[in-house]
Amino acid sequence: MSQFKKLHFIVIDDSKLDCFIAEKIIRNTGKSDTITCFTRAIEALDYIGKAKPEEQSHTIILVDIQMPIMTGFEFVEEFQKFRDEITGNYTVYVISSSINDNDLSKVHNYPSIKQFLNKPINSNNLAVLLQ
Repeated sequence: MSQFKKLHFIVIDDSKLDCFIAEKIIRNTGKSDTITCFTRAIEALDYIGKAKPEEQSHTIILVDIQMPIMTGFEFVEEFQKFRDEITGNYTVYVISSSINDNDLSKVHNYPSIKQFLNKPINSNNLAVLLQ
């Protein structure tokens, strides 16, 4: 990811407070171009699906696992249905405060998930992500 000067971020978390915290921490890295937050995963899917090709520069998605209506894993399942030309512009990280072994092992079932990150997002785990 070092070839990209500024990155785009999508944060998907049903907690407005966690979205706010993630946005502040991401902005403080100085490596973000845009940060778009969604409290509903379906809205993020709609946003990704409607983006024009020229608008789809590389974007990091941070998605919470445990959300009502559509979980983070359900989001990833739907995300993976997009064409490769779309999904190739995104790197997906799942975030959760859960240390449930089932959640941790389930991450490996999804090829589009790069890594599991502990919630809340902090400058240390974000620094690892940006390397």
